[in-house]
Amino acid sequence: MSDRLLTVEEVADRLGTSVRFPRRLIEERRIEYVKIGRHVRIPERVVESFIAAHTVAPAVRRLRGVA
Repeated sequence: MSDRLLTVEEVADRLGTSVRFPRRLIEERRIEYVKIGRHVRIPERVVESFIAAHTVAPAVRRLRGVA
């Protein structure tokens, strides 16, 4: 199975951010990317894994007086 390569613009759209955010992730080497000549592409699996790694689960609230 081939992993689809996304443009920086497509990644920004998928994350719901400006293009500046994925560019910063690339510059700081916080996300894996592929360089094809002067073009930068990010594998779709990397974006999905980034989202999963930064997903915060809700806190469990405990009722007072219940042991």
